[in-house]
Amino acid sequence: MIKPSNGRIVWYTPDRASDSDHEIAQHNQMVPLAAMVAHVWGDRMVNLVVFDSNGAMRARTSVTLLQDDDAKPEGGRFCVWMPYQLGQAAKTEALEAKLGG
Repeated sequence: MIKPSNGRIVWYTPDRASDSDHEIAQHNQMVPLAAMVAHVWGDRMVNLVVFDSNGAMRARTSVTLLQDDDAKPEGGRFCVWMPYQLGQAAKTEALEAKLGG
């Protein structure tokens, strides 16, 4: 599990059934949107600044941050770590295990 912190970049998937997420331009719904963590509520709940496909910024509060093998909500409105960050976390864990063992 990666500990969230302010300023970290995540991928956001909007909830297309939500009226508030209709204002977010997403030209390709198969591609998540870039977002930045603005506040951390816990390991699985954050506030975000979401950048839509046109570069407009939108605030989203209390967004579920999926960790490890968490199931994706069917409707959307969640965020995940970018593959790069997952790779960096894995490298860090491997190095810590090597140094500790």
